[in-house]
Amino acid sequence: MLHTPFTKSLALSGCLLLTLVTGFASIALGQTAMSLDTVWQALFAYDDSVVNHIIVRANRLNRAVLAVLVGSSLAVSGALMQALTRNALASPSLFGINAGALFFVALAFTFLSLTSVSQFIWFAYLGAAVAGVLVYVLGMSGPAGLSPVRIVLAGAAMTALFVAFTQGLLILNQESLEGILYWLGGSVAGTSFDTMKPFVPFFLIALFATALLVRQINLMMLDEAVARSLGQRVLATRLALGAIVVVLAGGSVALAGMIGFIGLIIPHLARGLFGRDHRWVLPASALLGASLMLGADTLSRFIVPPQEIPVGALTALVGTPFFIIVARKRSPAL
Repeated sequence: MLHTPFTKSLALSGCLLLTLVTGFASIALGQTAMSLDTVWQALFAYDDSVVNHIIVRANRLNRAVLAVLVGSSLAVSGALMQALTRNALASPSLFGINAGALFFVALAFTFLSLTSVSQFIWFAYLGAAVAGVLVYVLGMSGPAGLSPVRIVLAGAAMTALFVAFTQGLLILNQESLEGILYWLGGSVAGTSFDTMKPFVPFFLIALFATALLVRQINLMMLDEAVARSLGQRVLATRLALGAIVVVLAGGSVALAGMIGFIGLIIPHLARGLFGRDHRWVLPASALLGASLMLGADTLSRFIVPPQEIPVGALTALVGTPFFIIVARKRSPAL
C-alpha cells in the first residue's frame, strides 16, 4: 500500500496511463487489421471515404467510450456499496441491483415494446432502486441493525429472484428472447454516441455528487455510533449514496446489460494501492474499472473469431475466483 501523497499521485497517474493505453488498444485492435497510423488518422484526420476510418469512428471508438462509462460506473458504485455496507462482498451484481435493473428492462421490452435506450434507462433505474431497497431492508431486519452476512444473503436471494423472473418472462414470450439477449450477456458492441447521450448527464452528476460526499464516505467506514458522534447524518448519507449507486449501476445495465464483478474486484485493488481514503480510492476505481472493461472488450474479439464472447462472461471468469477468495476470509467486513 502506498503511504505518501506523492507516491499516490504517481500511482494514480499510472492508472490514468493504463486507461489511455487500453483505450487506444480497444480502438486499434479488432477483426479488421489496420496500422497504428491508420488509427491515428481516423481519430484526428477523419476521411469518410476510407473504410478503416469509418470502422474506427463508427464502431471501435463508440465501444471504447461506452466501456469507459460502464466500467468506471460499475467500479465506483461497487466502492460506494462496500463503504455504505462496510462489506467486502458488496457490489451491484452480487446485491441484486443489476438483476433488478435487467428484470425491469425485460418488462419494458416485453410488454411496452420499447426500443430506445433513453426509455429503457428509466426502467433500469426503477428496477435497480427496487432491488436496492429490498436488499437494504432485509439486511437491516435483525435486532442488531445492518448485518454484513445478512445483507449478502439478501443480495443473493434478490439476484436469484430477479434472474428467475427475467427467465420466466422470456419463456412466456419467446419472441422477446433475441432482443433481450444483448442485456443478458453484457456487451458494448453496436452502441452509438446518440444512444449513450441520455446516460452521460446522470453519470457526470453522480460523480460530482460522489466528490462532494467523499468526507462522509470515509466516515461511513467507521462504526455507526462513532460516525454519528462526529456529526455524520448517517441516514441522509446512506440515501444519497444509495441514489448514486442506483444511477450508476442502473444506467450501466440499460447501456450494456449484465456485466458482473467489476464492482467487486476493482475497489479491492484500489484499496490495496491507496488504503481506505476514498479521496484516492474512488478516482482509482473509476480508472481501473474503465481499464478492465476496455481490456475485456478487446479480448472478447479474439477468443473465438469471427464471433465475440460477451464481455460479462469474461469479467465473470476473472471475478468468480476473486469472489471465492474474499468469501473464504473469516469476515466480509472491510
